[in-house]
Amino acid sequence: MQINLEQVKIENSWKEQLKDEFLSPYFGIIKQNLLFAKANAIVYPPSNLIFNAFNLTPFNDVKVVILGQDPYHGAGQAMGLSFSVPKGIRVPPSLVNIYKEIETDLGIKAPNHGDLSAWAAQGVMLLNATLSVTANQPNSHANFGWQNFTDAVIKILSQKRENIVFMLWGNFAIKKANLIDPNRHLVLTAAHPSPLARGAFFGCRHFSKANDYLIKYGKTPINWDLNS
Repeated sequence: MQINLEQVKIENSWKEQLKDEFLSPYFGIIKQNLLFAKANAIVYPPSNLIFNAFNLTPFNDVKVVILGQDPYHGAGQAMGLSFSVPKGIRVPPSLVNIYKEIETDLGIKAPNHGDLSAWAAQGVMLLNATLSVTANQPNSHANFGWQNFTDAVIKILSQKRENIVFMLWGNFAIKKANLIDPNRHLVLTAAHPSPLARGAFFGCRHFSKANDYLIKYGKTPINWDLNS
């Protein structure tokens, strides 16, 4: 299935950077898999939010990448940003732990919501390795081909940009470190914030480390406070 670039609804700087991916045979297969899944089940996030991480954080604005595995699979949760849920949806356990670490690291109180759009607007790319999921079936689209696409995203950022902070949490994300040039970027690794990691995430101090690095290279640090 050939993709028509005109029909790809993604922010223009990303469309330019990723056009070879969209026109490659594997992306046609992703589209076929997605159409089949949607014909037979509920798929999250909604189509208009699949590229939300790209639309909210243009290519040249990326300062930090936080890599997740795949979207939340419950109703109303997935919004195309890793770890993020819309306002009014219960904050998921992994994000509760992220907030706890931010409070320990920077003294910022946890907000009463899980919408991370304000981070995305500041240059935090909240990228899932797989960009879609079937309702109530975690990791159900892991074999659709999305990881070819998101691996290419990481490689392009590594090769064409400088001084980005990559936060890789858990074994799945840490395996992506081989796509990143550590001489050009800061790669931070830690256990996953999930409660299943039994608190091993705590104490990583990734948020202060990221800001220290951005300041060192003349960039505006991220305001991690979502309360305002």
